[in-house]
Amino acid sequence: MTHRFPIKEIARQAGLGTATVDRVLNNRSHVSPQTRNRVAAALRELEAQEAQLVAKGRRIILDVLAESPKRFSREIRLAAESAVGSIPSAAIRLRFQFQEVMTEAETIAALNRIANRGSHGLCLKARDTPAVRDAIGRLAAARIPVFTLVTDLPLTARQGYFGLNNAQAGRTAAYLMAQSLPALKGTVLMSRSQDSFRGETDRYTAFCDLITTLRPGVRLMDVSGGAGVTATTAQRLQSVLATGASVTAVYSMGGGNAAILRVLAAHGQTPAVFVAHDLDRENRHLLAVGAIQYVLHHDLEKDMRTLLGAALGGFKSMPAVRNVASSAVQIITPFNLSDLSGGV
Repeated sequence: MTHRFPIKEIARQAGLGTATVDRVLNNRSHVSPQTRNRVAAALRELEAQEAQLVAKGRRIILDVLAESPKRFSREIRLAAESAVGSIPSAAIRLRFQFQEVMTEAETIAALNRIANRGSHGLCLKARDTPAVRDAIGRLAAARIPVFTLVTDLPLTARQGYFGLNNAQAGRTAAYLMAQSLPALKGTVLMSRSQDSFRGETDRYTAFCDLITTLRPGVRLMDVSGGAGVTATTAQRLQSVLATGASVTAVYSMGGGNAAILRVLAAHGQTPAVFVAHDLDRENRHLLAVGAIQYVLHHDLEKDMRTLLGAALGGFKSMPAVRNVASSAVQIITPFNLSDLSGGV
């Protein structure tokens, strides 16, 4: 694997030890494919950022750590890189670590690595657990500011949350569904990627409260834990439908929507209403072909620019921003999809 960067620099970018990076670069044995992919990704990131780092001024290193499906990790990366490109006066290096499913231990290990190697700030999408909260406290003690994205960790030392107003989104989903359901009764399937994501919990609670008020006759069926990953989401839904359950509508809070639709179709079911989140490639396609009716959208690139403004507020010449900036919910249908040129 050819490169032009010092091993120490590659190791910092990848979040690995120098000895591990050396084994990868020299194609030695006893290295996992995941580790090789992390080194390859780090080299691509360094190359992409090299031109910007020649800018005058202090080099700023920001970490982005997220547990999310690949389709959404891609959108986070694009939004972050675009946001950095909009700040030409600063030499900012982004270090990414994405994983579709991260155990609590893996999340803590990643946070501890960031604390040990140092950073000017961390953009974090993680589950809300006591151990994660404690780890954020250790980062704060190490003077590394933490900013949460999309899903919040409010009872921590994090310095700000940036992303969707999740309770507002849940109520919006309930209203759309109540107006669209053909009858006052039926079963609404609610799908969450993980119980521990605070953002999805806020969506779920607000949705349940309002839909039962607007449509007291509906039955709510919660299927959670698929991580928004196609195979796992399909497996969990399959086990529920095997009991003979019939689905009238779907509110998907965590993704995996193509898989949800495939499993429903295999059981001869087509939901009358399907409300989803995030305007990624998959949902754009499903909207365009009429497989889903609504996507609750927010401007992730704008969220990331605001987050960067907060993260860089401590540096000279960089304007400080409010530490909480919730995005408004936009309702996207097949008929206004073409009005959005790109992004999430």
